[in-house]
Amino acid sequence: MRTFTFIKSVGVLALGCLLATGCGQKQSKQTAAAEPVPGKDGNKYVPYEKRTGEESVVYFTRKLSAEGLIEAYERVNAGIEGKVGVKLHTGEQNGPNIIPSAWVKKLLQKDLPDAKIVETNTYYVGDRYTTEQHRKTLEVNGWTFCPVDIMDEEDTLTLPVHGGKWFDKMSVGSHLTRYNSLVVLTHFKGHSQGGFGGSNKNIGIGCADGRIGKAWIHTTPNQDNQWDISKEEFMERMTESTKAVVDYFAPHITYVNVMRNMSVSCDCEGVNAAPVVTPNVGILSSTDILALDQACVDLVYAMTEAEHHDLVERIETRHGLRQLSYMKELGMGNDRYKLVDLDNGGKVITAAEAVKGLKPFVQE
Repeated sequence: MRTFTFIKSVGVLALGCLLATGCGQKQSKQTAAAEPVPGKDGNKYVPYEKRTGEESVVYFTRKLSAEGLIEAYERVNAGIEGKVGVKLHTGEQNGPNIIPSAWVKKLLQKDLPDAKIVETNTYYVGDRYTTEQHRKTLEVNGWTFCPVDIMDEEDTLTLPVHGGKWFDKMSVGSHLTRYNSLVVLTHFKGHSQGGFGGSNKNIGIGCADGRIGKAWIHTTPNQDNQWDISKEEFMERMTESTKAVVDYFAPHITYVNVMRNMSVSCDCEGVNAAPVVTPNVGILSSTDILALDQACVDLVYAMTEAEHHDLVERIETRHGLRQLSYMKELGMGNDRYKLVDLDNGGKVITAAEAVKGLKPFVQE
């Protein structure tokens, strides 16, 4: 077993070169070309009426508050039991766009009094690169009201990846398997490499440990530059990492996405995130990870051109929609769903109805 104390002494780029050829990656892919896979439409938006398959249920509320968060979660928490981890992106120091800690505190106090927030250290050098730095950042950002488990603080372990084309297994923080259930609480926003960051990104990157798993995802075999990877290959690697975690916890896993303060930047950019220009929308929840991330993307695309231009451009230029099509190929959920409006008696609505009359974004 490779320990954190050994691995953290290795340089990031050298480590990427070393670990990208690790045993978790399928040997047949080590010379794969770094070009998008033809025909996968990674940068194409598929309208709802052109999708096929079953429908899942996604709940929606416009209440951007602790009360809205609680209501959305309580609709999808039937499978949550035992020792519970809450996977949250806690953000770099003083990041302006993260989910307010006061909302999460109220949710845990009401519904999950014994839960722990779970995180992993980062692959990039920053405020959460080491456990010591990470703990300091948690204090700065207000995540002090419950225990926070940095899952790769001590060690790593691997979970199997079933049906993947890049990985046979994924390296995650060793504490992950201490939990019986996982609540995936995600700030939905843009992302500099993924196009958008929803539940898929929160798990796929956020549960992979900071030195091995994240290096496998970010680095094409035999290359030492984490950014020199084809857009669609990155989406597929990240999604296979997510699948390992989802398969481990199913059916004791559920998902909540908060569509608020949606910069084109990830919360990992902290105070350097691009200004928010996309209107706030609301909170969505589901037990189907694909349906939930797809619904959030659909709500963005249903906005006016002026409202969604920057975020759609970020998603498409990074081929971020490949996250959705690959989740469907891997059998992780449905891209068709019924959007249940919790603010209007459970009426089933369209994405266009959900975003009708949005107000321009105003920084709170």
